[in-house]
Amino acid sequence: MTDDPSYEFSTDPARIDASRVHELVSRHTYWAKDRPREVMDAAIAGSRPYGVYRRDTGEQVGFARVVTDGATFAWLADVIVDPDLRGQGIGKLLVAGVVAELDRLGLRRTILATADAHGLYAQFGWTPVTEEYKWMERPGSAAGAPARQPGAAT
Repeated sequence: MTDDPSYEFSTDPARIDASRVHELVSRHTYWAKDRPREVMDAAIAGSRPYGVYRRDTGEQVGFARVVTDGATFAWLADVIVDPDLRGQGIGKLLVAGVVAELDRLGLRRTILATADAHGLYAQFGWTPVTEEYKWMERPGSAAGAPARQPGAAT
């Protein structure tokens, strides 16, 4: 976690700067490039959002959200730190804060997907999914695209 007192973690959804979050996620991620603002706003509204802020200006510099039932399972998603501020421990501050909040819930499992931050998450106890669990997925239709019908030609 960052020892820099210039930044603070917050669990307050009222502090989320939705415009700033949309800018960060849609412009600086590989998983949500060009995500529409209304989709990001809906994702925030349907999740537990977290932020990291500059203490002096209140500017949001980090974001993460958790989708959870609050009792057994959670998914950590959309973790992002301002690209100009990476390497200063802000990501660690963000993930440590989220983990502390999730630990209070006593969940059985929290998952996430990452292509490039395995080392960060391993510091907080995440491990690769074991063969014991045979994960499956059902792709959904992209925002604005018509849903595919089962058995329909592609």
